[in-house]
Amino acid sequence: MRRNDEMKLGVFLFQSGYHEGAWRDPSVPANCGVDIGHYAQLAALAEGAALHFIFLADSPSVFDHAHIARSSRHDGFEPITLLSALSSRTQDIGLVGTATTTYNQPYHLARMFASLDHLSRGRAAWNIVTSAFKSEAANFGEKELPDHDERYARAREFVEVVKGLWDTWEDDAFIRDKYSGIFVDTTKLHLLNHRGNYLSVRGPLNIARPPQGYPVLVQAGASDTGIGFAAEFGEVVFTAAPYLEHGQKYYATLKERARALGRQDDQLLVMPGIIPIVGRTKKEASEKLEKLHSYEHIDVQIGMADRVLGSVTDLRSVDLDSLVPEALPQTNFMQSRQKLLLDVAARQKFTWRQLIRFISDSKGHLLVIGTPDEIANAMEETFEQRGADGFNVLPVPLPGGLKDFVDLVVPELRRRGKFRTGYSGQTLRENLGLKRPLNRLAQQR
Repeated sequence: MRRNDEMKLGVFLFQSGYHEGAWRDPSVPANCGVDIGHYAQLAALAEGAALHFIFLADSPSVFDHAHIARSSRHDGFEPITLLSALSSRTQDIGLVGTATTTYNQPYHLARMFASLDHLSRGRAAWNIVTSAFKSEAANFGEKELPDHDERYARAREFVEVVKGLWDTWEDDAFIRDKYSGIFVDTTKLHLLNHRGNYLSVRGPLNIARPPQGYPVLVQAGASDTGIGFAAEFGEVVFTAAPYLEHGQKYYATLKERARALGRQDDQLLVMPGIIPIVGRTKKEASEKLEKLHSYEHIDVQIGMADRVLGSVTDLRSVDLDSLVPEALPQTNFMQSRQKLLLDVAARQKFTWRQLIRFISDSKGHLLVIGTPDEIANAMEETFEQRGADGFNVLPVPLPGGLKDFVDLVVPELRRRGKFRTGYSGQTLRENLGLKRPLNRLAQQR
């Protein structure tokens, strides 16, 4: 199916920036994770450039590793709370918040994301995740995470329940007629009465149907089970693709599986992560990365690599100058990321030291270090060669990395006709070209 020549662009806001060492940069506010002014500045930069959305990740835990003292990741806002505040400080940009289906209840999330969609007048999106870190389990009365496939089975039922709750009121149910005294037309109320393998939810939701019908559904599944989930539910899919062929393979597989479910190509947008380190010269860009390296302690690098690889090996006991093995024990956590990183290590013949540095710099995403022209070249090639419908930009550090991208790369993309100059719709769905879903419960009636 033919698509628009313009790519979609979001920005991933990770406290001080995507690199673990960014918090030590003098230009980064020391308390940025809990500074609403910092996030308001970032949202204004992104909105001023007509980016499609800001994206907030989340994990309801502190990672239990030896490098806690040196990590800036454990002092930050809960995403829906922060996006609710930002909804009043922005007008057009989409607001993507992460929330896990493993340690939440569907009624709570349905209500919160519906509220965010109303507050923002139709700009909310839910990044649907299953919990992927062991440290989360103990915060909810469990010793271990549920099995990988079981987490996805619960997630599938969870999302169906949330969508059902958003549909419990028809769009025009709340008539609010002061003359007659009728506030709501109860013929347009539909009880969900869900009873499933994991959840039992009666409904109805105590807020009107969201302006977008459903907030945009974002997903990042990349294991076989995860791809199936993304093909079924995802409207924007965030993935890691460090090389073009990774992106093309994922793109083709996901679109094919979505087509088999009767979905249209343009209703599922693949937006891999890209880390642009921008300089007016290649040398200047490389020096920016080296500066970040100088801020990051080896304990932080090792702890992060251990976590991203699935906590299946003790990296403090390995010979860092030995080659990375072709396989590691299967993890119950981020299975697809472990496989991707082992593929990269085999391709590059990495030692453990080199893989740890690679994870530190990119976590498996596309890392482009260079001039605005070089970064635009990489983005355009991936877009044109069907490796992406757009990108989730991962700046390092913040705000400087985002400002560099907005000031230097966005104008180059526009010059090439690959990115828009302004917002075209009122809602995030309209700006992304996604259809507003019909009310399934009303159709059943």
